[in-house]
Amino acid sequence: MSEELTPDVVDFDACEAALGYRFRDRALLESALTHASGADHRLGSNERMEFLGDAILGAIVCEQLYERFPHFLEGDLTKVKSVVVSRMTCAKLSKRLGLQPFLILGKGMTTSPTVPPSVMADVFESLVAAIYLDGGRDAAAEFVMPLTLREIEHAAAEGVGGENHKSLLQQLVQREEGTTPNYCLLDEKGPDHSKAFQVAVQVGGKRYTPAWGKTKKEAEQRAAANALAEMEDEEPPFVGAEV
Repeated sequence: MSEELTPDVVDFDACEAALGYRFRDRALLESALTHASGADHRLGSNERMEFLGDAILGAIVCEQLYERFPHFLEGDLTKVKSVVVSRMTCAKLSKRLGLQPFLILGKGMTTSPTVPPSVMADVFESLVAAIYLDGGRDAAAEFVMPLTLREIEHAAAEGVGGENHKSLLQQLVQREEGTTPNYCLLDEKGPDHSKAFQVAVQVGGKRYTPAWGKTKKEAEQRAAANALAEMEDEEPPFVGAEV
């Protein structure tokens, strides 16, 4: 490993703070952060941990899905799981935690201002394994579950049908705000036989992007989807007057 990438330049305290977990064996953390390009040999990289972490992440997510959605069929559970444990989601969670500054990379990769999503995904899975090896299954679950909760809710809404948007939003708001979302009818247009309705979700003092629908029910589902997206700092999927 090159001198500039030796472990003593990694701020492990800051990394542990970002993770919300303090390691008893920091060698595990170091290994999880070490990409093959920054290791003396491949066995010194996070590749083996990535293999283990992938399995542990899948098991924890499957257990969450099984308990959270008792009426979902196997196919529905599989669809949601595939999204939540995907490389794209793992990279997203890794970036959300702000892990890029802590990665141990080779010189060729440090010249780029951004790390490839595949590397970010690898380090997330590796960290799941490192926490599992350091603190056991419960510690890994405590790390994974809060991070994947909204990903599960979004994937469930998208993968199993829009009818889940309102119920998922209600679960989320009740859990995090201790209240329930309100659906405000803002506008309607068109003749009686072909009306369109505009609805917005309001939670406390915040109103989310409204959505149009051919029925009030459809408009409410779309408004709920908008609110879920905006709570995740994502673009709302139903914007404008399209019905």
